[in-house]
Amino acid sequence: MVVVNIDGAVTALNAEREKLVRQLNELGATETGELTGDVDYGDGFADAAAATAERSEVLGIVENLTKLLADVDQALDKVEDGTYGLCKACGKEIGAARMEFRPTSRYCVDCKSRRSA
Repeated sequence: MVVVNIDGAVTALNAEREKLVRQLNELGATETGELTGDVDYGDGFADAAAATAERSEVLGIVENLTKLLADVDQALDKVEDGTYGLCKACGKEIGAARMEFRPTSRYCVDCKSRRSA
């Protein structure tokens, strides 16, 4: 039986969660990905186009951050319900090395490989 360091995982997941929330806040977004600030489009068309492009880029980054945050929250939920470290597909242990490398892993290497193929 492979033993996953739950305390270490929780510490890493909470640190990652704090980092993601901080990054979202710096971009003017909530944890759910909603933007909290208004975009100033400026006076000219070129300024409006640049502002729109920048807003699109920010929205893409916010979307990625919220997905990562959801993965972290899901991993923390799995710790709470006692299923952390178990593959979502086959139910077998994912493995300590993989969980240490990527604490939000949901699949063992074999199942992840099959899903990616």
